[in-house]
Amino acid sequence: MQFLCMGYFVPEKMDARPKEEIEGVMSECGPHLQEFYKTGQVILDAGLDLETKSLRRANGKVTVTDGPFIETKELIGSVFLIEAENMDEAIRIASLHPTTQVAAGENFGWGIEIRPIHYFKLNE
Repeated sequence: MQFLCMGYFVPEKMDARPKEEIEGVMSECGPHLQEFYKTGQVILDAGLDLETKSLRRANGKVTVTDGPFIETKELIGSVFLIEAENMDEAIRIASLHPTTQVAAGENFGWGIEIRPIHYFKLNE
């Protein structure tokens, strides 16, 4: 089973810190990413740009609006896709990601959301 994991952060908390501090924290991520990748169950791991567009169909037309559109102050900063037998295993694997391993991430509101993926199948 595949799980989509989204890494969150609070931009205001990160923006309030000096650039050197942020770079130092980010440099702590490498060893944790190596352990994360060693599981062999990471299919994709990517950081996301802050630029966001939302597409919605209304009254027969598709409109494009600038985002992001979440209700909280948190933004999605990264996504990763993992393969796991069940949610418990997905939690174990995701917990190896730097988002939960780097202690300074607490100061930036780092967190992960995990969702099982259900694929749509076309009728052929």
